[in-house]
Amino acid sequence: MRASFHADYRVDLGPTHPYPMGKYPLLHGLLLERGLLHAGEVMTPDEAPRPLLDRVHTAAYLDSLEQGTLSAAEVRRLGVPWSARLWRRSRLAAAGTCLAARAALDDGLAANLAGGTHHAFADHGEGFCVLNDVAIAIEALRAEGLARRFLIVDLDVHQGNGNASLYAHDPTVYTLSLHGSNNYPAVKPPSSLDVALADGTGDEEYLSALAPALERAVAEASADIAFYLAGVDVVAGDRYGRLALTRAGLAARERHVLSRLRAAGLPTVITLAGGYAPTPLATAELHTEVFAAATALAPGPGPAATNGEGA
Repeated sequence: MRASFHADYRVDLGPTHPYPMGKYPLLHGLLLERGLLHAGEVMTPDEAPRPLLDRVHTAAYLDSLEQGTLSAAEVRRLGVPWSARLWRRSRLAAAGTCLAARAALDDGLAANLAGGTHHAFADHGEGFCVLNDVAIAIEALRAEGLARRFLIVDLDVHQGNGNASLYAHDPTVYTLSLHGSNNYPAVKPPSSLDVALADGTGDEEYLSALAPALERAVAEASADIAFYLAGVDVVAGDRYGRLALTRAGLAARERHVLSRLRAAGLPTVITLAGGYAPTPLATAELHTEVFAAATALAPGPGPAATNGEGA
């Protein structure tokens, strides 16, 4: 399975910042070490170009990111300090999802070792999300005539408010969000299908809620491609999660989602989304589960990939 990765997915946010930037290189290393990813399958993105970003985000917001002129209030809402490296990192991650989407259309399944930044709106970022990588990839595929209908399966513990807002009036993009009912964001714009879960929800209840929701979403979306936001902040002990899945429950979730999308004939793009386990390494360990499930589905290593260009 091909996957996008860049060493600059990691940006130093300082020793006390809660966002686990270290998970990206750690996950890359774990996947290579365990044979869940091979060096020849790694695609290296360039920065997503401004004309593509303009298809999703407002000119005023992009200008403020480019020029470093976000207000103090906007930076607080974003949740991460602005820097030129963060701006570059955000464009690299968005381009990585674009590369993975094209690879998924060719191979059936591909991944970005970042992405899933579903709290980014057209005119602002929030919740550690600067640019909406999935929306940017959707618009890239549209512009290239590669796909017309899209399914977003968002299993991060936090509702995908940015995606819900961006595609509220677009019937060609179906948004499914399974999330904690009492968790961030406080205001949850309606997705195509929202499934809200109580604090403390465990494996059995979670999987019982997921199965019919995914069936409905696949049937109603009539999509050409699916984007899977495989957040691991549903696992018990997550700093921001409030749910109580075990690691075995997470693994069962990944197998169910990927096998159901495969059965539906949907090319699928995996993005990481959130995860706030006690350490970046523990978070990266949880992220390996979706790649283990993907490897089990795949007939064998995908075709060798060279470094990608552009978004």
